[in-house]
Amino acid sequence: MSGDSNSQHERKGRVASLVIAASILVWIAAQWIGPAVGLPGRFALLIDFAAIGALLWALVVTLQIWRARRDS
Repeated sequence: MSGDSNSQHERKGRVASLVIAASILVWIAAQWIGPAVGLPGRFALLIDFAAIGALLWALVVTLQIWRARRDS
């Protein structure tokens, strides 16, 4: 595996990990703050779907990294 390819995998891995951490932190904060400020349930559902979307994106990126490392 070349150094350039390895650094790209590392960068993609860091981005995926930051997306996972940020989406979970935002989701937890929204679940805690939402009822306190009286947000309707539809906004909670929207936040849930946004978090699921971010986690699915991170899963796809992680699988891409895994497959690229396996193939090389």
